[in-house]
Amino acid sequence: MKRTLLAIAGSALLIAALPLAAAAQDEKKTFYYVSHGAPTDPVWTYFGQGASMWAESTGHTVNQSYWSGDVPTHQEAIRAAIAAGADGIVSSTPDPGSLNEVVAEARAAGIPIVNINTPSDANWSAYVGGNLVDYGEAWAQYLVDNGLVAEGDFVWTPVEVLGAPYGVQELEGIAKVFEPMGITWEVTGHTLDQAEVINGMSDYLLANRDKISAIIGLGDLVTGSIKRVFDQVGVAPGEIPVVGWGNSLDTTQEVLTGYVNAAQ
Repeated sequence: MKRTLLAIAGSALLIAALPLAAAAQDEKKTFYYVSHGAPTDPVWTYFGQGASMWAESTGHTVNQSYWSGDVPTHQEAIRAAIAAGADGIVSSTPDPGSLNEVVAEARAAGIPIVNINTPSDANWSAYVGGNLVDYGEAWAQYLVDNGLVAEGDFVWTPVEVLGAPYGVQELEGIAKVFEPMGITWEVTGHTLDQAEVINGMSDYLLANRDKISAIIGLGDLVTGSIKRVFDQVGVAPGEIPVVGWGNSLDTTQEVLTGYVNAAQ
């Protein structure tokens, strides 16, 4: 999965650079990778590593910034890149509609701007990533197909940021499977700080353990925190089925040790 994220970042930068293909091959360009994630979140730093690898192999410059869900500063970072005459911009999406205006500003300035990880309705030059509705549907279907949830069960769906596009789209897919079966779920929002994620998830699990039939982690930090949350609360590996994101090494280890059943 790490290789996939590295490739996505490189592919996005390549797409952003395509309009420059006719330019002199030895002319070095400057691109910007603007992430709404935290610099401590391994998923977003994997994208950053991919960007750095692309820069090293091409000789171009990639300036990186991480805004930890701070939408105004994320917007201003893109505007700063536009003002600096960026040759291309790659950005994730913090909230629905939050980047529509700055994306339009980049396009008006003739700067390619590529969206990664989570699609949005802004007028991007391109999108590089997967279909998050399909991912959510696949997680829910896995639980059903493997007999881990049944009609009338309750599923906990923690996420880092309530209302963030990735969680909203994943829940749309989950609803396709669960609603016809009368399976209910609750979304809880945490933060982009892993210590706070672990504490918040532990509190919720401690208070609601008896009614939780399964867990779907809607983001990498929450899924990658499952082992520490289970250990803190006293839940044995496999006692509560868990599926969700698997981009981090934390989640990889959780799958190998039985804390997480399957991860995308």
